Amino acid sequence: MKTSSTRRHFLATAGSTLILPHLSRGKTRLPASERLSVAAIGMGGQIQGHVRTLLDRGHHVAAFCDVDEKQIQSSQKNHKAAADKIKTYGDYRVLLEKEKSLDAVVIATPDHWHAPICRAAMAAGKHVYCEKPLTHTLGEARQLRELSRASKVVTQTGNQGSASPNIRRSMELIAAGLFGPITDVHVWHPGLSAPYGTDRPAQGDPVPAGLDWDFWLGPAPVRPYKKEIYHPARWRAWYDFGNGTLGDFCCHSFNLPVRALDLDYPDRISVTGKKMGKESFPIDCTTSYHFPAKGKRGPVMMHFHVGDGLPQNLVQDLAGTFGKLPRVGCILQGTKGQLSAGLWNSQCYVRLKDEAKFRGADNHEAAKAIPETIPRSKGHMDEWLDACRGQGKVFADFDFGGHLTEIGLAGIVALRLQREIPWDGPNMNVPGLPEADRYIRKEDRPKYL
Repeated sequence: MKTSSTRRHFLATAGSTLILPHLSRGKTRLPASERLSVAAIGMGGQIQGHVRTLLDRGHHVAAFCDVDEKQIQSSQKNHKAAADKIKTYGDYRVLLEKEKSLDAVVIATPDHWHAPICRAAMAAGKHVYCEKPLTHTLGEARQLRELSRASKVVTQTGNQGSASPNIRRSMELIAAGLFGPITDVHVWHPGLSAPYGTDRPAQGDPVPAGLDWDFWLGPAPVRPYKKEIYHPARWRAWYDFGNGTLGDFCCHSFNLPVRALDLDYPDRISVTGKKMGKESFPIDCTTSYHFPAKGKRGPVMMHFHVGDGLPQNLVQDLAGTFGKLPRVGCILQGTKGQLSAGLWNSQCYVRLKDEAKFRGADNHEAAKAIPETIPRSKGHMDEWLDACRGQGKVFADFDFGGHLTEIGLAGIVALRLQREIPWDGPNMNVPGLPEADRYIRKEDRPKYL
């Protein structure tokens, strides 16, 4: 699809007076003048749903890009009706150079590649949707936040719970004071097995045909390929490529409390756990963030539990309603009651003091009396696509997504140091502990940047 630079500029800058047809959740037939040309980068499992949404909404998927030919071939099979019109690339730089008509890119690579590809796409003037966490390091998150403020492109972080009507309902209930002042937030996720809580294997294996392993490593330090240890899908455990369970879910689970409680930066982070000093994320740990009082809000403690560690009174409260502790979740505890929001903050269960069980907000008398004040969403990707076409705004741009990422990755610093730390969020450092800097910023291999 050919797209003129004039039309790309119009799509990026058109004001709210632009009238566009409603995009339903089903398949949509758009006039050619209103279609976006989008490339998909990182063809693992996560991006497949995004490609389907783009096609269903009537947009043009111009290219698939991945350093693993098998990932591209699998994507072509998944979207075979459109595959013959989709170009393929193994190098994102070549893609951005050759596909001049692109309006936007969707990025779902391993975390260590997020920031470099986002930077390149933004420099090329493309709108960007990037999976969470936004970046691999704190320094990268701050950089992308600043770039997004100065850039004219539309950005969106892939924390899809942002589009749920329940996260927006939860924000309304908290703002109305239904739960009283919120003092504690607890997030939980079950413990994970190998390759978590371990160091890298001593030996490597032959690199599979079609995989450019050195390019897959990209900015990360070189290490041998090992079958079923890094790629596909297991890279997140390793600190060189991801940040384990906390990095995986912080942008989901912290989304509601950060928005609703106006949490900026913690001033102290403590950690407990097993096997914290390994090359991969611990099997069992708790990371606790202390947020000081701000304005009319008192201090808040936010805890991320992997494995055991959730307080037993909360386990009992949840089991009393759901029969057992849900496998994953997020609960906000106030002086007047509790809100169970789910790990993706896409649920809204209310339990006020002296009530035996949680109830959905739609079935709770006190909750039903609180009016809706926040606009609802047609869909997370849809908000971004509309914003790229000049209609409306996104709910989770890189500035906000980068802030969530900064909070989550500050906890990674404490985990890697294996100790409680003071945290200076605005300046991104651990006061009096310069050895923490290597976990805040990193030196990339420049070969593929």
